[in-house]
Amino acid sequence: FNTILNTPDNQRVIVPNSGITSNVITNVTANDTRRVDLVIGIGYDDDIEKAKEVLNRVLKEEDRVLPTPEANIAVSELGDSSVNFVVRPWVKTDDYWGVYFGLTEKIKIAFDKEGISFPYPQQDVHMFTEQTEEK
Repeated sequence: FNTILNTPDNQRVIVPNSGITSNVITNVTANDTRRVDLVIGIGYDDDIEKAKEVLNRVLKEEDRVLPTPEANIAVSELGDSSVNFVVRPWVKTDDYWGVYFGLTEKIKIAFDKEGISFPYPQQDVHMFTEQTEEK
């Protein structure tokens, strides 16, 4: 026997019932609220405190972000090319994707206005030339 599911992007998934009974199922719409998890990177030369202020301002300007539980903004990683923040506001489950995509765009626009960079992955290449003696 199988269970047939339709995904939000209109794909049909056929799952053998044995897979359903023997695996964990995560229902992301079961609760009224949900946490949005964004990872936002800034350049190593950018001001961390200024970036946090801008992120907080963008969250406060987004009406769909819930006041409680309070959003979490923190430096999560010192990456190869960027200082990464986690940005974790809470929203109504129905607003999740709108807030996810909306905040991503609003953060980019706000960072551009404030001169905060989104770094590109980069690699330094050092070239050496070897001097040889001519005979």
